[in-house]
Amino acid sequence: MTSEPFGARRRREQLRDFLRACRARLTPDDVGMAAVGRRRTPGLRREEVAVLAGVGVSWYTWLEQGRDINVSSEVLDAISGALRLTEPERVHLYLLAGLNPPPQVGRRRGDAITPELRRLLDAWMPRPAILRDRYWNLLAINEATRVVFGYDDTDRNCLTSFFTNARYRSMHVQWASVAPAVVAAFRADAAHSPDDPEFGRVVGGLSAVSPEFAELWARHEVGAPAQAVKAVRHPDAGDLFFDVTTLTVTDHPGWYLELYNPLPGTEERLSPARLAFPA
Repeated sequence: MTSEPFGARRRREQLRDFLRACRARLTPDDVGMAAVGRRRTPGLRREEVAVLAGVGVSWYTWLEQGRDINVSSEVLDAISGALRLTEPERVHLYLLAGLNPPPQVGRRRGDAITPELRRLLDAWMPRPAILRDRYWNLLAINEATRVVFGYDDTDRNCLTSFFTNARYRSMHVQWASVAPAVVAAFRADAAHSPDDPEFGRVVGGLSAVSPEFAELWARHEVGAPAQAVKAVRHPDAGDLFFDVTTLTVTDHPGWYLELYNPLPGTEERLSPARLAFPA
């Protein structure tokens, strides 16, 4: 008879303590339930959490006791809702239960962008900056990204714009030679979540409108994203060259900040005298 790995046992102990702590911080009033009978301890009772989550009382009790039972993402989401967990707490619950946290659904540009992130994008002016998610959906851009790269309100996804935004393509100095590496980098990102339908939606939608992308995707080339130099030929400012650095936004899993730092000779061209920045 094999003994249980220490890591698995420790994880279930932490799950037990976490669920108890989350249950203790809520009252029946917090969740719209009537308080029944004398309560010797603060917080919700186990049976109340089970009712709110729509699971059996015995099953929830076993989970909170740290027993070795099977759980599903649907049940964990129900418990997350019952306990009013925040998104980071929901991710923590998944990890303690031994499941991979589901990826966040791609947000539309501007949704849930904190003032701090918005100020950071604007402070990077007059250099371009992009906030995107794991699917390369554009969450927010600064004004320099619009002016320098030709993005506008119709652009929703970096990969889609790379292939379908005519103005962007016309300005990209090495578009044809860079395109295979761009597609290979997206495939590498998608490979981390092979069952995620959102990646498939991006690929399917773009394949339907871009034979160039469909041909490159069919090659099954994979390449890790790397820091690189981005070169564009702007109609007013001429050739512009940027170092591109991608940073992870640690308090928003799946969000990335792309900062474009001008190389020598480009900085002075990023000015209202050369580019039409709004007043």
